[in-house]
Amino acid sequence: QVQLVESGGGLVQSGGSLRLSCAASGFAFSIVDMGWYRQAPGEQRELVARITSGAMTNYIDSVKGRFTISRDNAKKTLYLQMSSLKPEDTAVYYCNGVRRYGSAWYPRYDYWGQGTQVTVSS
Repeated sequence: QVQLVESGGGLVQSGGSLRLSCAASGFAFSIVDMGWYRQAPGEQRELVARITSGAMTNYIDSVKGRFTISRDNAKKTLYLQMSSLKPEDTAVYYCNGVRRYGSAWYPRYDYWGQGTQVTVSS
């Protein structure tokens, strides 16, 4: 079955950096488009970055130039390098597959891991 294990979060000062990892298993990772989501308290979960099986990337405007999504298919691991962090980046970060319906992207799997907490202090 699908398993996604996120790690790498923590408490960091504004302007700092973190690297998140997501270990995937139970599906053909190398051919699945993947994404990083985040959910802040009281907010809906949002897709912040996605990467295709061919390593094409896309980001929401608020993280462009600061976040970099990447993948290692041999290790079945997804990464999110975050730099110049801001307090508004504070959230629980999750990974999941992504799939497109029309012009919108949705989570591929019903399963969600436990996420990893990122807290940015001002």
